[in-house]
Amino acid sequence: IRRGVTDESGKLTVKPVAAGIRKIRVRAEGFKEAAQNLTAVQKGDVKIALVKTTDEAELAYQQAEKLAGEDRDKAVEMYQRAVKLRPKYAEAYLGMARVLAEQGEMDAALEAIKNARRARLIYPEASAVEGRIYKDLGEEEKAIASFNRAIKEGKGFQPESYTGLGLLFKEKAGGEGASGDFQSEKLNFEQAIKHFQKAIEQLSASEPVVYLLLGEIYEKLDRDKEAIALYQRFLKDFPDSNERTAVESFIVQLKKKMSEEQ
Repeated sequence: IRRGVTDESGKLTVKPVAAGIRKIRVRAEGFKEAAQNLTAVQKGDVKIALVKTTDEAELAYQQAEKLAGEDRDKAVEMYQRAVKLRPKYAEAYLGMARVLAEQGEMDAALEAIKNARRARLIYPEASAVEGRIYKDLGEEEKAIASFNRAIKEGKGFQPESYTGLGLLFKEKAGGEGASGDFQSEKLNFEQAIKHFQKAIEQLSASEPVVYLLLGEIYEKLDRDKEAIALYQRFLKDFPDSNERTAVESFIVQLKKKMSEEQ
């Protein structure tokens, strides 16, 4: 997954596809969402035409998405308007669930997930959000089941769920370590590593925090070479990150530690 916005002329530069197929989805306020597959044989510019929409449900959904990071209460109102106008609007139910969960309204968020599933039987994003909700409620088994369901529904591609599993096992390891069960701590850290690695692979340099979470575990387990390699990849993938100076410092400290241990 990569995210980006076009320039003023409407152009967006993406890396060419080495093999297989990549799907690009384009959204713009007031227009219908458009999607197109990109293949390795395509060269040069690819034009994706956007068509204006007068669909009130779609416009309400777009407004809700815009408000989600600004005014959650109003965002929920707009999501509700969208699903009232289009009762099987799966994306609107999912957006509503995310906002309600952020507000701590977990029961309402889970109900929105149920409605999203009624509208779309196989919906990996909905299962992933359900997993996050159960994780925040402390219901580990249900969270793991939902994340794994999302991965299965996504046919192995579901970076949000891999990240959620990584966080869950990382937190679980922290609890085991605090209680003195260091064997369980290590086993849970290993699980967290596996899932964070998969998330990084699928996110294609779009979520820097996952690198830092994985690096923290490598350092905790004294896997310094792997931590250095990961941090160097971070610097390559996120050259303009605000965390750049801190990550460079991590590398210096780890190299110093390794030289002192020789």
